[in-house]
Amino acid sequence: MKRKIQRALLGALTVPAVRGLLSPLRRGAGTVFMLHRLTDPETGAVGTDPAELRRTLGFLRKRGYPLVSVEELFRRLERSDTSPEYGVAFTLDDGYAEQVRVAGPIFAEFDCPATVFLTTGFLDQRLWQWWDRIEYAFETSRRMRISTQLADATLEYRWEDAHGRDLARDDFTARCKRVPNDEKLAAIERLAAAAEVELPAQAPERYAPMAWSEVRTWEERGFTFGPHTVTHPILSRTGDAQSREEICGSWDRLREEAGRPLPIFCYPNGQPEDLGDREIGSIRDIGLTGALTTTMGHASASAYRARPENPFLVRRFPYPNDYRVTALFASGAERLRQALG
Repeated sequence: MKRKIQRALLGALTVPAVRGLLSPLRRGAGTVFMLHRLTDPETGAVGTDPAELRRTLGFLRKRGYPLVSVEELFRRLERSDTSPEYGVAFTLDDGYAEQVRVAGPIFAEFDCPATVFLTTGFLDQRLWQWWDRIEYAFETSRRMRISTQLADATLEYRWEDAHGRDLARDDFTARCKRVPNDEKLAAIERLAAAAEVELPAQAPERYAPMAWSEVRTWEERGFTFGPHTVTHPILSRTGDAQSREEICGSWDRLREEAGRPLPIFCYPNGQPEDLGDREIGSIRDIGLTGALTTTMGHASASAYRARPENPFLVRRFPYPNDYRVTALFASGAERLRQALG
């Protein structure tokens, strides 16, 4: 019964009249969605369903939701614009190849701005993303039992099928987020050795980045690109020098390669424990105008202007891969639920 009620409510949010009734809830706030991987059968990448993304953008356009760039949304937050709603913005994190090759044409089809936050060392092919290296180690290992060390803990993993292997991978990945960055990287090497897997120096096609030439091409087609560190560590797990270099270095590299680099930062992982005053200070020092977290919530003008640090703590929603749930966030219904909850 509960699920039937939830489905009915989600269905109601797709009705134009309901959107009109909820319009006061959107005043003074915008919605930012974040995506990561997209499904691409050609490379084996798995993530957001491109067909569902197309359906979502078509729905938002048909229902009259303003689709705006992250840059424009930040301008409206800064001005405390009097428009009834600040709009819906889409972001993609990390810089994977399919983010422009698969998602790019879909965003272009609906004339929807999108912003990709780039891990610059990834695009320079100096590295591939650390969580992908973990996945590769687990998925290509012929072993079904691994014993390895992480910080002071000895971890024992056993599995009998793909589901059990994925649970082991997820556990190890989660633990890596809680240790210093250097220990995380060393632990991944120990994991690969225990799994009897050789990690390639370059990212396999499934995990590959876009090229800098594609960044410039897609800038001409309406995309914007912002800094997302050099190597994608959790910044609070790094020392002072590395934290600053990750922020400053990614911005410097982006300015070298992009025609119109976006002066808005995006924190890796992006939860409250993953960043602090140190990071906000570095972002301010190099002249960036704001930053995005992964804390769920609307981008509110009142919150944005409440404290000097708040432009560097703007919230986003994970893209739900269901156009009805997208409507829940974009319509203002989720804002009402949060206020009542």
